Amino acid sequence: MVRHFGNTCEAPTADGSITENGCGKFDDINDASLASLKDLGITHIWLTGILEQASSTDYPDRPADNPLLVKGKAGSPYAIRDYFDVCPDYAVDPARRLDEFRALLRRMKKHQLQAIIDFVPNHVARSYSSDICPELSFGKNDDTQKFFNINNNFYYLGDLHPGGGAPVKLPSDNGHHAYPPESHFGRVTGNNVISWAPSIHDWFETIKLNYGHNFTLGPPRDDLHPLPPADAPTEHTPDTWQKMDAILAYWQNMGVDGFRVDMAHMIPMHYWAWQTRRCRKRHPSVFFMAEAYDNDPAKLTDGNVLEELLASGFDAVYDDPSYDIIKHIIEGDKWANDIDPTANPFSPLFHQSLRYAENHDEVRLASSGNWAGCGMEIGQPVSAILFGLGRGPVMLYNGQETGEPACGAEGFSGDDGRSSIFDYGTLPSLTPWVNQHRYDGAQLTPAQKNLRAFYARLLNLCAEPAFTCGDFYGLNQANQNNPQYGQLHHDPASGHWLYSFLRRDAPTGQAFLVVVNLHPTETLDNVHIQIPEDTQEWLGGKFLLEGELTLSDRLSTAFVTHTTTEQLRASGVNVGSLPPMLAMYLEVQPPAAPLTSA
Repeated sequence: MVRHFGNTCEAPTADGSITENGCGKFDDINDASLASLKDLGITHIWLTGILEQASSTDYPDRPADNPLLVKGKAGSPYAIRDYFDVCPDYAVDPARRLDEFRALLRRMKKHQLQAIIDFVPNHVARSYSSDICPELSFGKNDDTQKFFNINNNFYYLGDLHPGGGAPVKLPSDNGHHAYPPESHFGRVTGNNVISWAPSIHDWFETIKLNYGHNFTLGPPRDDLHPLPPADAPTEHTPDTWQKMDAILAYWQNMGVDGFRVDMAHMIPMHYWAWQTRRCRKRHPSVFFMAEAYDNDPAKLTDGNVLEELLASGFDAVYDDPSYDIIKHIIEGDKWANDIDPTANPFSPLFHQSLRYAENHDEVRLASSGNWAGCGMEIGQPVSAILFGLGRGPVMLYNGQETGEPACGAEGFSGDDGRSSIFDYGTLPSLTPWVNQHRYDGAQLTPAQKNLRAFYARLLNLCAEPAFTCGDFYGLNQANQNNPQYGQLHHDPASGHWLYSFLRRDAPTGQAFLVVVNLHPTETLDNVHIQIPEDTQEWLGGKFLLEGELTLSDRLSTAFVTHTTTEQLRASGVNVGSLPPMLAMYLEVQPPAAPLTSA
């Protein structure tokens, strides 16, 4: 989040202005920061919330928005005011903000880091109007008398829709207030609310975009309400498709390498198949990752929307289910064994899931009111599992590596365990690493330095063949009846807090046994992990030779153990005692092949 990343204000005030609290700049992402991130193991940087958004901050060529449209002082980065521009808050010279953004892209290329930005296809700010490309502004030629028209950019309210009729009345802390720009027509909110008076809990500051499909009819169907195919000529597609294609082409041509797509499941799959194809004709390596949730009733498909998005050209989709299960394990009502249904290596999703332990929508790991109040250390076992499961990308949110707790209320969102995306603020745990833009971590505490070093080891391990190319084999199911698999006295079976799995890359022969104790306070004693015979065969090759196997931890400890294939079959791998919140990545070295005489 650029707003937070380089901001070194040491005493921000709740609901403070940009003058009071400061704001990170594109220039703050300097060569020193990029070199440090590269060493950490980062390959791509998602520059979150950089598109010009509705805001309460005034600039000479860009007046502040109506206060009814702005969540927080800074505004929501997902209420886009101009798709072709960047937020002036992030520029040293706001008039040259695009030049400063281009300079950042050049710095990133110099450090061989890929640039990802947000693409927010489902909605825009109610104040949307492009200064850069005014001819491509949404809604200019819409028929406002119709709720739906295939070439309208928005959906329009009628006299019979809820909310009391015109004008649109937007919520605030002291009731609803008329919004004059929508006195003669009204538009549906970004979260599909058809009302002249949306609530404070709705995405009231945004309006939903129309992709040539009436969303009230459910998902598009080829027999009832078809949309153009993936190879349709541009001129034969709905107007919104054409404008979105121009937006993506604009950023691709500027040097952006990929897009994190907001709420991708709310857009017709036909469009995605067409759009990803168009983008790859321009730049074959363009990267698309989707924020999407299959359990959202607003999804525009009858099937699994994550699978549909991958089939429509996405490279990766959010793995919200695994994140949710692990959070519930820590907070008490799930078991480590419950990870297995989401960790299905035969699913088309498994190796194309984007896995994370934090992002801007989720609470911080170190938040005192979440994750059982375990503190920043809980990020180690949680991330060790999530990052090691599949071959897909993994995401580290700025401040996670320094244990950001997001304490206190910053403004609009209150004290909710998140770093506010709506307000001008800073990340108190990150500023000691920023260290006046030296990015050397000199002011971090020893515990923070250790945490950041852990994430560096984890990310760099996850870039090795066993994780980028290898297969997955879960071990919890085979150990549920194994009392030495971390079973505590009150547990009826094993696998409550202990999770383990194997990763192996066949061509290189590299293999790891990942072992994680998720319990916040209990040591798991005398742990033996059974490796079934079919699993040993799955490891294959040199691992089946008679002789001594060596397992050595490359992540957290100096642990080394030796076993033979015979001991492996009899009693499994003895990993001893596992302290609370410990994660180990044990590299499995096979016996040396016997020498043969010439």
